[in-house]
Amino acid sequence: MQAARIKIASVDIGKVNEVCTYIKEISEKTGVYMKGPIPLPTKRLRVTTRKSPDGEGSATWERYEMRIHKRLIDLGIDERALRMVMRVPIPEGLNIEIEMIE
Repeated sequence: MQAARIKIASVDIGKVNEVCTYIKEISEKTGVYMKGPIPLPTKRLRVTTRKSPDGEGSATWERYEMRIHKRLIDLGIDERALRMVMRVPIPEGLNIEIEMIE
């Protein structure tokens, strides 16, 4: 069976879940096979900087973290369903990748 693998990634978990809900509704409406959304490990990008710019005083640090949330969805290929998925409104800052698999 052929399927489309959809990879969704974003810093905002709300946007990721919103797009996953849209795709789930499309699969229910069209009756195509759907597996997912499968949560993939969250990537954490960390930056640690020294608070004091000149090196004087106590060694205090600021820690910043950016989390990238990812989801994976396998969707059965149906021309109508695929067209509807292409029309899903994608919020700014969300990365979506669609690839065909066997």
